[in-house]
Amino acid sequence: MEDIKEYSVSEISFAIKRCVETTFSQVRVKGEIFGAKKADSGHWYLSLKDANAVLSAVCWKGVALSMPVKIEDGLEVVATGRITTFAGRSSYQLVIERLEVAGAGALLKLLEERKQQFLKEGLFDASHKKPIPFLPKVIGVVTSASGAVIRDIIHRVRDRFPSHIIVWPTPVQGEGAAEKIAAAVKGFNGLDGKGGIPRPDVLIVARGGGSLEDLWPFNEEVVIRAVYDSDIPIISAVGHETDTMLIDYAADRRAPTPTGAAEFAVPVKSELNAQLLMLDSRRIHAMARYIGGLKQMFGVISKSLPNLAQILADHRQRFDERCERLKNAIRNLTGMKKRDFSGLGLKSYYIQNLIEKKKTICQHLGERLEAVSIEQVLRRGFVWVTDRHFKTIYDASAAKRAGELNVRFVDGIVKTKVAEERDARQFDLFDE
Repeated sequence: MEDIKEYSVSEISFAIKRCVETTFSQVRVKGEIFGAKKADSGHWYLSLKDANAVLSAVCWKGVALSMPVKIEDGLEVVATGRITTFAGRSSYQLVIERLEVAGAGALLKLLEERKQQFLKEGLFDASHKKPIPFLPKVIGVVTSASGAVIRDIIHRVRDRFPSHIIVWPTPVQGEGAAEKIAAAVKGFNGLDGKGGIPRPDVLIVARGGGSLEDLWPFNEEVVIRAVYDSDIPIISAVGHETDTMLIDYAADRRAPTPTGAAEFAVPVKSELNAQLLMLDSRRIHAMARYIGGLKQMFGVISKSLPNLAQILADHRQRFDERCERLKNAIRNLTGMKKRDFSGLGLKSYYIQNLIEKKKTICQHLGERLEAVSIEQVLRRGFVWVTDRHFKTIYDASAAKRAGELNVRFVDGIVKTKVAEERDARQFDLFDE
């Protein structure tokens, strides 16, 4: 026993710590999360378990914020990190630096949970889908700069209808791919066309086939929300025809393959030309039929119209007849008026005598009116008495009430005042 080295508690704890952290400085541990709890500081404390053991773990706040996998109980994961000890409690734990969902079954479970979450939020609603433009001038493509996908899209677009293609190269799998795909979608939407790079009319987000793990960035929330918020219509083309990612539900249209996305983006130019030629031919034939119909209709109408020359001849004859009748009428009227004027000479003597008699009658009436006029009455010695307002005075009582009188003689008016009463029938007249 004397040969065994003696340690203090602190020494043995630190020795174990150095041994563990040196031996397990980088490990991958597969297990099921349980007891996960987020502290107020933002750090996550949890445990990983399998059928026989439990391993404590911690995920610091900065790592947790960039973690593509949501930490939740019951999720089977593969955690990458390092083992460290905690001397104060003689315990050890895994410091998680990266977290991945373990196995296709767990990924499918997580995929379904996210799908239901986004459905509830309305991120997949058909009412939010935007129409794909019929003939876009500029096509934006988000995919890897290398590989067959971008070549297939470019070749297919050139074969159908050559258009301007802008590629925003991004990684399409692995850590950080989701954030870069989302940044590319946002970047295309941020273009205003004034900096020399035109703004696309439609976007294609594409990658080739692969496992569910390889295609997982297209199920991440950051990508789904970027696609939902895009003002530019998006065609998704991820994996093979049988692969369905969450981006397919959020996009405005899903293509089974990248080549299919190119076919959805542009029509076939030769087919459009053929269709235009067909429509032009139909237009020409339609115009010919229309003009032919008009000619036929005008022919029928012209046959039903009466002979214009005959109509004019009939009217000319009736006009000549009316002119002849008018000449005869004028001739007859002129003869009749001549006869009437010849008889006027006999009647003129009678009319002159009648006028002389009427003049004599009018002269006698004038003389009678003159004899009874005011002027003649005044000449015979009578006067015309009025008040100051030249209103006629007819009796003595009215004269007394008037006080002042106007007495009109044949040669002028004399103004007088009524004197004091001496006799009921007398009053004095005097000039003022």
